Amino acid sequence: MWKRFFIRVRAHHYAEGCQATEIIQIEREQRNEGLWQLKPMGSERMEMRKRQTSLQQEMPGSAQSQQGAGNRGSNACCFCWCCCCSCSCLTVRNEDDERARRMSQEARGENLPNCEESSKPTLEEVQSWGQSFDKLMKSPAGRNAFREFLRTEYSEENMLFWLACEDLKKEVNKNLVEEKARLIYEDYISILSPKEVSLDSRVREVINRNMLDPTPHTFDDAQLQIYTLMHRDSYPRFLNSAVYKTLLQSLTDTSSEP
Repeated sequence: MWKRFFIRVRAHHYAEGCQATEIIQIEREQRNEGLWQLKPMGSERMEMRKRQTSLQQEMPGSAQSQQGAGNRGSNACCFCWCCCCSCSCLTVRNEDDERARRMSQEARGENLPNCEESSKPTLEEVQSWGQSFDKLMKSPAGRNAFREFLRTEYSEENMLFWLACEDLKKEVNKNLVEEKARLIYEDYISILSPKEVSLDSRVREVINRNMLDPTPHTFDDAQLQIYTLMHRDSYPRFLNSAVYKTLLQSLTDTSSEP
């Protein structure tokens, strides 16, 4: 019994830093071989040093692997667990955002000038604007002049909405039709938009139904209502405005010159 006790004490004393499983294995080997006499101190120390040396040689490899894993974790990208921050997913995301932005700009017409391209109107053409609102709206120069007047009355959104609807009618690409219809709704129909046009409840209900499956004619009823509003309300004031009278007078003076 005392021999076993001393064996355990000496084993624990010289096996510091070793795993408990190795100590148990030593005791089992000694018990099986009948080695109840203690080994000399020198041989035990040599054996312990060999085991400690072997353990220390194994530790750097595992430490390096843990350090490498830590470095990979610190350099991991926010969006995917890859080894490099400049991963391809960022490039793909940026390309998608840029493509969506260009499509949105194209649909909104943000790359277009503030007025339509048109040739200088003749005196007869400008005079015809005073006779018919339809002739005014069919002329690019007439729309530009009318739009300039609406800007002074802070109601330019009526002309912008009408032009956006005309542009939508010419679109044949289904994806662009849906995108343009959505932007028109957000810009001119939504009650949250600062450019909301004045429409009655019946027309709004029609638009809401049409938006379930947008087509180039989604806003036809609303466009007609805004056209009528501009004809009855803004057009008479345009004919008496400085914008129209100045243009008409300048062309009159030019035609009367020899």
